[in-house]
Amino acid sequence: MRKPVVMGNWKLNGTKKSVTELVQAFVAPANQAATLVDVAVCAPAVFIGTVEFNAAGSRLQWGSEDCDVHTQGAFTGENSPVMLKEFGCTYAIVGHSERRQYHNESNECVAAKFKAAQDNGLTPVLCIGETEAEYDAGKTIEVCKAEIQAVIDLCGIEAFNNAIIAYEPIWAIGTGKTATPEIAQNVHHQIREFLKEANAEVAQGVRILYGGSCNAKNAAGLFCQEDIDGGLIGGASLKAPDFTAIIEAAVANAK
Repeated sequence: MRKPVVMGNWKLNGTKKSVTELVQAFVAPANQAATLVDVAVCAPAVFIGTVEFNAAGSRLQWGSEDCDVHTQGAFTGENSPVMLKEFGCTYAIVGHSERRQYHNESNECVAAKFKAAQDNGLTPVLCIGETEAEYDAGKTIEVCKAEIQAVIDLCGIEAFNNAIIAYEPIWAIGTGKTATPEIAQNVHHQIREFLKEANAEVAQGVRILYGGSCNAKNAAGLFCQEDIDGGLIGGASLKAPDFTAIIEAAVANAK
């Protein structure tokens, strides 16, 4: 049985005040959901200490939106996985499409970040997904397989025993468009089948989240699908009532 995850990705948003208010608002729902659903937020690095301060002692988990491949050294502006762990992070998102697009991160670069995060005690959240052009060309699974295969090549299939995959169709991120539950389930199922070719036990156990304009209105329909194990939530995680409603949807559909 896979425990669902509801994870917020705040991207480049937040103030000291808003982050404090959001974390305080999420503590009670996270505590209530904890036996059935893991609840987490991934914050801009500058606010991770604020999250830690306000979430300490609760069942709310937190993580970073990225991490570097290096643990220390002359790498100005980067965030070491060792440092992130020191601030209580459980997760590190790697390979988000915005990092791939705006920072030219290749599949190999993302795989290296995945390994660095995992080697230093963080659970990597590997983001995969296709552009609208790739979707229209029928290349969804081809793209997802290539992004996963880079991690397998570097780390081995067993690395997914302690990792999360987040399928985020790029054409649905921040656009208001969302893959239907049926489309999302089909992709999640094919991802799991691809992993099964390497190791059936790992494939069965890995949690695969849906991201891409997942919100309070569509979460229930997505989360009831067999191979969808929760969501990586963008804009809706910046609104306490919406994120709370998504947590409740995950609890109601916990498998």
